[in-house]
Amino acid sequence: MAEVKCIAPMRIGDTDIEYAQGMRAGSWLFFTGHMAIDFEHGLAAQVIGKPGQPLGSPPRYRREGDFIIERLAKLTAAEGSDLRHIVRVDQYYPNAQVVNAYQRARKAALKDFVPPSTSVLMEELSVVGANMEVSMIAVLPGGGREPRPAQPEGVPVPKHSGFIASLVCGDYVFVAGQMPNNDDMTGIAKPAYRPPNAVWNGTDIRLQTEFLITSRLKPALEAGGSSLENAIKAQCYLTNINDLPEFLDVWNSHFGEHPCALTVVATKGLALLESILEINIFGVREGAKTTKQIVDHKPSQHMRLGPAAVRAGDLLCLSALYAADSDGAMPQARSTAGLKYFGSPTHHEMQAILTAADDICRTAGTSLSNLLRVNHFLSDLNLVPCALRSWQEKLAGAPIPFGAVRTPAPMPVPGCNIVADMWVYHP
Repeated sequence: MAEVKCIAPMRIGDTDIEYAQGMRAGSWLFFTGHMAIDFEHGLAAQVIGKPGQPLGSPPRYRREGDFIIERLAKLTAAEGSDLRHIVRVDQYYPNAQVVNAYQRARKAALKDFVPPSTSVLMEELSVVGANMEVSMIAVLPGGGREPRPAQPEGVPVPKHSGFIASLVCGDYVFVAGQMPNNDDMTGIAKPAYRPPNAVWNGTDIRLQTEFLITSRLKPALEAGGSSLENAIKAQCYLTNINDLPEFLDVWNSHFGEHPCALTVVATKGLALLESILEINIFGVREGAKTTKQIVDHKPSQHMRLGPAAVRAGDLLCLSALYAADSDGAMPQARSTAGLKYFGSPTHHEMQAILTAADDICRTAGTSLSNLLRVNHFLSDLNLVPCALRSWQEKLAGAPIPFGAVRTPAPMPVPGCNIVADMWVYHP
């Protein structure tokens, strides 16, 4: 196995949890779950500001955004790359008021080259007082990997954000989080809109999903030389998780014969009030040396919504996993629910998820020890320490490249409290 390098590991407080600020593997740089913290006490002092001057300048949220962007810039530079080689960013916020300040901080650093971005609201972040959690993927310069915009027609970009809707990097095409909005971001596009008085003229989730796939994701991928058939991994955020069955029905009508790894979780809100879903996606270019390979793994079929994993070159993308079987949440987790404050159901959920993930990786020809990123979507952030101890055991004490946010209730499967979304290096 080629070496996967941990970048700038940090021990969190006086605990035994060691956080990997980044991971380097091949030409990839992954930075996951970053917040404006000092790793010893919580929020960094310069972000908190002076208690006696709560209205001091620059604004509180701008300080937080600047801190995160500056840290990511330093980490990237230390590996021989820079912010011009970012290919994707993901952001989670607990409230909408902070988004504009973060985007101003991002714009100040990235100028006119803001890579494909996804921003959604979550109930809570894993550090008290934190308002932004940011994850980023970048590449090393050279080797034909210079990121460039694909500029798809008919895929609008919000002016205040200014991200690149579709970006080409070598054999890969990255597409920003898309909603079924109209061109000027004032509402839902007409083909996806159901008038309030149209009682049974389609359903919002079906109309919006169909439009988003055919009129946003498809042209954005094709502009970069990819296609729906060559999609590798998608993340979908639903404002109402009860829309999941209808969403999957439409999704599988397009991806059933050529599935991509899929993660679906609930979000507290999106940039447009009328939008009830947002999806980001990435794929490989038609005719490229890098090809798409679907990984089958029957034992985990009830633990996921997409294929076990999809490989594209040296990246292995798993569909998000939760601890379920054909009857719902796994019996071990259900039977120990009364012992949740001792961590028993969390232990059983994580053991099931990690066992399945490890087996999927081995089936694909790699190892879970080559983990590049894991995002945890949780019903309760009190589960984080127990979940991370399971990772410590699985990774033999190696630092963990993780993020953790609390999603709105309910979870996709009642009794399951963890959804784990993973990227793994496949040398």
